[in-house]
Amino acid sequence: MLSPERHSRILQALIEVPAVRVAELADLLGVSDMTVRRDIELLDEQHLLKKIHGGASRLDVLSSIEPGFASKAVQQLEAKQQIAQAAARLIENGMTIALGAGTTTVQLASQLAQFEKLTVITNSIKAAQALYHSNPGNAAVVITGGERTPSEALVGPLSVAAIESLNVDLCFLGVHGIHPRGLSSPNLPEAQTNAAFIEASSKLVVLADHSKFGLRALATFAPLEQVSILVTDAGISETTLETYRPLLNEMMVA
Repeated sequence: MLSPERHSRILQALIEVPAVRVAELADLLGVSDMTVRRDIELLDEQHLLKKIHGGASRLDVLSSIEPGFASKAVQQLEAKQQIAQAAARLIENGMTIALGAGTTTVQLASQLAQFEKLTVITNSIKAAQALYHSNPGNAAVVITGGERTPSEALVGPLSVAAIESLNVDLCFLGVHGIHPRGLSSPNLPEAQTNAAFIEASSKLVVLADHSKFGLRALATFAPLEQVSILVTDAGISETTLETYRPLLNEMMVA
């Protein structure tokens, strides 16, 4: 059994139970205890699980604490810019696109001046501002209503109702966490709004730097199989690529 398959099986086991022993995994995978220990060490280094004495446990990053936009904007900035540039290549003139909230989608908004006759639907206050400054007159911008969050998103029933009546070619979403169990957000209304965006869209493109892999926040809003394309940066490790490529339809490394 090749290492990517072993890693996927180990992570799947931790979805079913909170912790597993090395001996149990060795029996399950048909390999030696030493091989399992090496696999656990690699997955621990990539923040996909937690190495414990005699085995591994789930990585319990189930945060309901939502950081503010300003604190997130300076994190992994170069990676986010590279991701935005790669994601922009998926857009064509005349498309209707959706931009979810987040610092990476704001970077994408600043890339849209090159396009004509776009219709952009967003629940991000910062993305709407970036569009106004970078692309005045070239894009029709529709801002959903809703309650403002610390990440400068508009969420809740008003936002969901507005999105449900629309049809979108491409939806670009940022995420707090990417885990084999799905995409997640620490904000329940924002998770519901993201789910509405996905339902209204023909294709979902997720923009996520390498630090998001292995994390789980409070609310999961979509399984990985719903992602048409995931765009990440070159900081992602080979082990993480091997783990997630079989779980996703397509991955782009900017």
